[in-house]
Amino acid sequence: MGKYGEIIEDFYTERTRILEALSAPENQHMVMRLIGALAFRTHCQQYGYIQDKLGRVFTDFDFASYPRFFKDIIRVLTELGYREDKQVTQLFGDRRMIFHDPAFGRHIDVFFNALDYCHKLSFVGRLEVEQYTLPLAELLLEKMQIVQINEKDVIDTIMLLREHPLGNNDAETINTTILTRTLSNDWGFWRTVTGNLKLVDGKLGEYSALTDEDRSIVHEQINTLLQKIEAAPKSLGWKVRASIGEKVKWYKDVEELSR
Repeated sequence: MGKYGEIIEDFYTERTRILEALSAPENQHMVMRLIGALAFRTHCQQYGYIQDKLGRVFTDFDFASYPRFFKDIIRVLTELGYREDKQVTQLFGDRRMIFHDPAFGRHIDVFFNALDYCHKLSFVGRLEVEQYTLPLAELLLEKMQIVQINEKDVIDTIMLLREHPLGNNDAETINTTILTRTLSNDWGFWRTVTGNLKLVDGKLGEYSALTDEDRSIVHEQINTLLQKIEAAPKSLGWKVRASIGEKVKWYKDVEELSR
């Protein structure tokens, strides 16, 4: 048995074991925050059941951190029972690491400084906002920046928008100041996010497990968010890129690491 016990099969219980290890006195100096589906679930105590009702399945664990915690991350995750993928570290260790779960065939992804998929989502200076997860605004952008969005991303987004109000702070609130600032400086990012918000809105009627109230509230949230994004002043770079529009591809293709 490792320092923090054995790896647990249940995703939510294992999430708790990892977060408790990160909260231990010897690790409190570290900044390592949960992202992805389990971060959404962590924040959605009231409407977390939406993931279950809509068939959302957890597949792995994702975290965000800074490169200065590189050695600490290896130490803690090894003590938790995970095995570093040293080939991934050698090739991509300045921005990403992977640790494998030898017991249940899962893995932990750790991203440094940013998620750089279809669009680059920096979280430098934002990881300190929350104790356990990426802030809600960035969690929403994490899902909405995916050009080929899939059902699990739609489900997570519906749940988050059902649970949390829009506002100008991060206290269990989706910070629209952060959202609009990010999207007003990058037309491509804006194009993907606004398109995906409209897509999620259009899919609300496809889920019979949602109540009429669920659909109404999420629809209203999306409309309000789109209005705020539209009203926010745009940068010169945004306007120049907008003039080109979709004649030039506005996103990067994503290549998954083989595991």
